[in-house]
Amino acid sequence: MLKPFNLLENVLVDIEKGLKENVNAHNLSRKYGLSETHLRRLFSFSFKQTISGYIRSRTLAASLDDLLKTDTSVIDIALDYGFDYEQSYIRSFKREFGITPGVLRKTGQVVKIKPSLHLFDGNRLGDSAFFGPDFVMVPQFRIIGKSHRIPFKKSLKMAPLVAKQFWHNDREQIRKMVNPNVYIGFTCNINHEKMYSEYTPSVQVKNLTNIPDGYSGHTFGASMCARFRYIGQHHYYDINKEAAEMMYAAIIQFARDEKAKYTLFNDKIYFERIDTDLYDGNYCQMEWFTPVTEKTA
Repeated sequence: MLKPFNLLENVLVDIEKGLKENVNAHNLSRKYGLSETHLRRLFSFSFKQTISGYIRSRTLAASLDDLLKTDTSVIDIALDYGFDYEQSYIRSFKREFGITPGVLRKTGQVVKIKPSLHLFDGNRLGDSAFFGPDFVMVPQFRIIGKSHRIPFKKSLKMAPLVAKQFWHNDREQIRKMVNPNVYIGFTCNINHEKMYSEYTPSVQVKNLTNIPDGYSGHTFGASMCARFRYIGQHHYYDINKEAAEMMYAAIIQFARDEKAKYTLFNDKIYFERIDTDLYDGNYCQMEWFTPVTEKTA
């Protein structure tokens, strides 16, 4: 099984090579020993678009060469690029570019194409893949979990331990969970003077009216956030110290970038989110969020 970065890199290359050979998610998943569902999820998680939509856009973009540089008939172009019928090609073409192939040939109108995706060294995190930040609006949500005061110097070791304890045992006491298969590791009350923070392994809940004894509840207000995304070839339990250190180093590097448009509040509050249903026995996916504000001149 390929490492996440190499898998995604190979898939992108195979798509470009197979645009005239009816490349699709099913064939790619078989080639790399994944279920089609999980390949679709990995692609969407990594690139924030569907693999089918990306293949369609790249196929239509590639067909422009034949359309504009040769006299090949539209029906032959359609068949060459894997469309069963001329009309299905024309409909897809118009949805993509807002104009039919015939009209484009006559008018020479400028159209916008979707460029091919590429992975860069900045997306490589050891043997894993790392993306971001992108900026998203996170609606208000509430969590209940078990809070722990963790010294900075022990956080990378202690946080995974208390997370496993919570997930296996403590979450069973929580009622009215929202998305019960989603783990949220919530960090707040960061005290830089005394060098500790409060870490709460938790799940999302509808309200904070039934907090079990020994548990705590938090409300995360609706916020614009920076989101980073991680894919590793391991179980989500095994996000180890080395991977965490590399992730935080990449996040801190962005936070300190004077050219960045946003200021990150990662020194005040942040959370990681793992949808355990997405683990396919091979690849773990994790998202990391912190509120941001736009910098003023």
